[in-house]
Amino acid sequence: MTRRILTVCYGNICRSPVAAEVLAQLGGEIVEVRSAGIRDKSTGRPAHPFILTAAARHGYDLSGHRARQVDLDLMHWADTILAMDASNLAALGELADEHTVGRIALYLGDRDVSDPFGRPGDAFDRCVDVIVAGAARHLQLPDV
Repeated sequence: MTRRILTVCYGNICRSPVAAEVLAQLGGEIVEVRSAGIRDKSTGRPAHPFILTAAARHGYDLSGHRARQVDLDLMHWADTILAMDASNLAALGELADEHTVGRIALYLGDRDVSDPFGRPGDAFDRCVDVIVAGAARHLQLPDV
């Protein structure tokens, strides 16, 4: 049975698209993954150029990504909803209903995936490293 995973960050142009691509590649046929952002200010935009480059260095292609805003329909689609940080988690909690509230968790379980937006290029590489390292917990795979 395919698991449906939704990854969510602030604008859907850095962390959540990377997490979605990593989970999709590592999970293969056992998962279907989508990503979205809390805010709509980036809707329709491609992934941030620095995250495109950092992801590509790790073997992940985000060139086809276009940002979208999370909504309750998308949350209903997902079996698991993974927030990249505590503020995203809180925003998802406010949007959730009785059917989706129990599906929401932090991507890393007990800590945030730091937002690289507005930081130097190496922050984007570190972000991808953290996301890749945290992926196995959602796929029942050994650490990657």
